Amino acid sequence: MSEERRSIELEVEVPGTVEEVWRAVATGPGISSWYVPHTVEERAGGSAMASFGPGPEMQIPGRVAVWEPPRRICFDGGEGVDGLTFEWTVEPRGDDRCAVRLVNSGFGQGGEWDAQYDGMVEGWKLFMFNLRLHMEHFAGQTAAPVLPTAMGAGSLGEVWAALTAALGIPSAPGVGERIEPQAAGVPALAGTVVDAASHRIALLLDQPAPGTGFVAVESYGEHAGASVWLYLYGADGAQAAERDGPLWQQWLADALGSGE
Repeated sequence: MSEERRSIELEVEVPGTVEEVWRAVATGPGISSWYVPHTVEERAGGSAMASFGPGPEMQIPGRVAVWEPPRRICFDGGEGVDGLTFEWTVEPRGDDRCAVRLVNSGFGQGGEWDAQYDGMVEGWKLFMFNLRLHMEHFAGQTAAPVLPTAMGAGSLGEVWAALTAALGIPSAPGVGERIEPQAAGVPALAGTVVDAASHRIALLLDQPAPGTGFVAVESYGEHAGASVWLYLYGADGAQAAERDGPLWQQWLADALGSGE
């Protein structure tokens, strides 16, 4: 791309009133239910934090640069900090549907930026699909996320084949198919396929609790990252997330040969 400052612009239509959708995209419990764990100080200039993993280096601080409820919120890195910005707008489409628009800007030029841009395009598509699932099936509820990822050597196809074989699930299931891993040692997981693409399956879960889930592999140069990301609801979901989160992380590392 030739632009000096590139941006990702995506939109998804979801069920819900403006106020209901605003909660999902502008509050910590809402964002945590379809993306990654967040805390948000709900005011202009307030602090925000996104957690992409357990280590301190995975805690990404930010700022609420714009706070205009219930229509527009913008996150950035803080006053005078260059980097990425994330603007969300909510527009009503009738009485009970809204369009949610993301503009993720601040990308620079060069090979590293190109890779980050391409990866974030695919990632945002997945998360916005999960936002729609959240609003369709669990609006107003808060999920407990389980977000393990492990690296595997090889191409996307090779790591995907290894992951699905280790889970004991089809590598190319059809939408509407119910899958449940059959391999020994896999934590509880079962659900119906609601979307399937190359190297990715989206699930509406019934085990270990109601929720949404993604089995996916993404490319990172000579390696590929495999994820089994779950968003679990209710008291059973919170208990399962606490119990199974470490088990999934260890299982993934072992399955891909990246464990210690």
